Amino acid sequence: MSFKNTVLPVETTLQSRGRLLDISTPVVMGILNATPDSFYNQGRDSDTDSILRNAERMLSEGATILDVGGASTKPGSDIIAPEEELKRVIPVIEALHKRFPEAWLSVDTYHSKVATAAVNAGASIINDVSSGSIDGNMIAAVAQLQVPYIAMHMQGTPATMQQNSQYCNVTLDIMNYLRQMVDKCEAAGIKDIIIDPGFGFGKTLEHNYELLRNMHTLRILGKPVLAGISRKGMIWKAIGTTPEEALNGTTALHMVALQQGANILRAHDVKEAMEVIKLYGHLYPGTTAS
Repeated sequence: MSFKNTVLPVETTLQSRGRLLDISTPVVMGILNATPDSFYNQGRDSDTDSILRNAERMLSEGATILDVGGASTKPGSDIIAPEEELKRVIPVIEALHKRFPEAWLSVDTYHSKVATAAVNAGASIINDVSSGSIDGNMIAAVAQLQVPYIAMHMQGTPATMQQNSQYCNVTLDIMNYLRQMVDKCEAAGIKDIIIDPGFGFGKTLEHNYELLRNMHTLRILGKPVLAGISRKGMIWKAIGTTPEEALNGTTALHMVALQQGANILRAHDVKEAMEVIKLYGHLYPGTTAS
């Protein structure tokens, strides 16, 4: 079923430094890894030329946003220094902005220094898996930059998040956390906030599926919802495969995420994610994000 008429209206535009992005219908955020230890590509195609080729393909397939990350956040990953992250992502963002000046670029970082440099290099959105918990200056920095901010729920840090995942009620606990984050961001002066429940970040397999079943409840916060489930362990572990063989499972759960109110699908495979959005539009004609 569609939850369109059972929740409060959700904000359907994002503003970034004079630019306006319409997300009244779901959009795809393509994942571009500039890291040597991604859980999926394992460093393949992480050089600038390869990333530019991947970006061109993703944009031609329908991606609205390109998300550039220079630090792995897979379970067990250590936090890298901002100086190392800057070396990885800033040349990529500069090259992407030069080649595709109209594209919406997001930087996946937990360092405020990287966020600031990335926006100055051409990024339009900050995607922070830590919601400011790793770098206490992040919220203030984003408010000063006046760009949209993706606030994600994570229990612990990437290095520790899967060691002891416990909740009283995973959906309610995460909703309360994200409600507090929205209040904190708005108080700081951030105008455009996207919420991400953080599938796979400090959650068991059962937690992830309970959260996905109930993700529509997050829309009561009135903020766009990002679903990042592409090729994650909640898929390949459940069906006994690998990240490389998890495209079919990803596609199946992308449809569920849309039915549960996702506005943004963060995906490795843009073509397939766009096909899901098109089919969703036929299944629920006239459906918008609100």
